[in-house]
Amino acid sequence: MMNWHIREAIRHVAEGGVIAYPTDTVYGLGCNPFNGAAVLHLLSLKHRSAAHGVILIGNSLQQFRPFLQPLSKATAQRVNRRYKTPVTWVLPCLPDTPAWLTGQHDTLAIRITDHPVAAALCEQWGGPLVSTSANIHGHPPATSPLQVRMIFNKQLDYIVHDPVGATNHPSTIRDGLTGEVLRH
Repeated sequence: MMNWHIREAIRHVAEGGVIAYPTDTVYGLGCNPFNGAAVLHLLSLKHRSAAHGVILIGNSLQQFRPFLQPLSKATAQRVNRRYKTPVTWVLPCLPDTPAWLTGQHDTLAIRITDHPVAAALCEQWGGPLVSTSANIHGHPPATSPLQVRMIFNKQLDYIVHDPVGATNHPSTIRDGLTGEVLRH
């Protein structure tokens, strides 16, 4: 049954829609990262400035190659390593990476997910998805489909129902080149 929900969510993404789905941390809002109108619509739903940039979620480092500058072997190993808690990596991006993804930065935030639903969405989509917490900017993120519905009412195109990972708080953000923690 979950395969049907994954396909339905990806159909909405392909049509420029915004979806909500469980991740390894909290419920996320997602869309096609190549569709600027979809990303800007997602940010307007959150009341969040595009200047901050967004996180992309994928199921392998390879999925982020269209956006990232080539990584050293050490950096690729650091990013590919599995950690006890989810980690979002900030990495140098290619100069033509859209500003709707990077905001005012020359870097891009990425996370390789272990969550089965989030990973399946990326697998079915064939690449990364935008993944920003399902909340109004500055408010606590949703951790259930009911909370997502209460926050966004009928403004989303699709909600994938499944539990979030055990962490229940946003991922640690680290500099991909140095490993330095930027946010817990």
